[in-house]
Amino acid sequence: MEQNPLARLKRGALSLVSDEELAKKLASGRVLRVKLGVDPTSSDLHLGHSVVLTKLRQFQDLGHTAVLIIGDFTAMVGDPSGRDSTRPTLTADEVKANAATYQEQAFKILDKSKTELRFNSEWLTPFMRDHLLDTLKRHTVQQVLAREDFKKRISENSPISLLEVMYPLMQGYDSVAVKADVELGGNDQLTNLLMGRKMQVDAGQEAQVALTVPLLVGLDGEKKMSKSYGNSIGLNDAPNDMFGKTMRVNDSLMLDYYTLLTDADLDAVKAEHPMKAKKALARLLVGKYHGAAAADAAFAYFESTFSKKEQPVIAAGEEKKVSQTVLSKIIAEVAGGSGSEARRLIEQGGVQIDGVKVTVDGPVKDKTAFTLKVGKHKFFKISLTPQA
Repeated sequence: MEQNPLARLKRGALSLVSDEELAKKLASGRVLRVKLGVDPTSSDLHLGHSVVLTKLRQFQDLGHTAVLIIGDFTAMVGDPSGRDSTRPTLTADEVKANAATYQEQAFKILDKSKTELRFNSEWLTPFMRDHLLDTLKRHTVQQVLAREDFKKRISENSPISLLEVMYPLMQGYDSVAVKADVELGGNDQLTNLLMGRKMQVDAGQEAQVALTVPLLVGLDGEKKMSKSYGNSIGLNDAPNDMFGKTMRVNDSLMLDYYTLLTDADLDAVKAEHPMKAKKALARLLVGKYHGAAAADAAFAYFESTFSKKEQPVIAAGEEKKVSQTVLSKIIAEVAGGSGSEARRLIEQGGVQIDGVKVTVDGPVKDKTAFTLKVGKHKFFKISLTPQA
């Protein structure tokens, strides 16, 4: 049975302020302005970023307008958002480059025709000049320091810059500037979203609804998904890599991934065998970002390479033994890249022969046929005997 609009939008939500207000706005028949502000701090998006973008797309599918705000001004301020220290600020050139890549990847999820793209330097530059002092009079230090990340840093005697303290006011003013009906964010942003509600009321506007979603746990099963933690699945990952990484998701997190990243029937997922459900999830995600044909191909590759243990056979010329030089040449040939990149993979412990890790200085056995593993997901059956 198809979910009603409110139930669909509440799926996976962590907090909603408030249910009654959102129901009223949806019932009004108006096209709502649904705001998501993002600071382009990175050029690479991953599935963790896609959680809130997927929620924004749900509003679009119901006929509402997504207002995607690129924080080109706030990215040069630095919001810790749950971090233990000040987030590094970015230069204008870094922000511009990241913003272009962010848009390209965000529109893999969002409907571009129903998206209003804005940059908050448009209003924050004059705001800082003309309205900052009046705004500061209306808000207290206690309001801002109520954020959990600030309280934690105060308890640890970790410094908090005055610029960071002003960040919630800037994000709140974004909501005033675009007249947001709803604002979305991760659960680390709730205090900032509530600040937007108060600032809208001060400006004579109707308060926005604040809806937050959880932070997606990464492949390590513990920390939030982050490229810096090495536990992420990138939106630009190659199909085979995206499929293989998804198969590494902890079984205990499967339902969360389905809930936050798909519209799949959760009861059906619960009734399915975990391995089958995980393969279905991997196909859904690869299909979403690379298309159905790529999803089918990635599934077939995984089945033949991992499930059936059938590695592709690669002939490596006329060499008769595996020296370090020969091994680098083989890796470069079958996995791509240069000889120096192959050596770096070996140094990082990312190469195995017949299940044994290869080291740069360690001996490589004389073999004419073996299984080569490169990285976490690539397997090759190597034959050093010349092809006929």
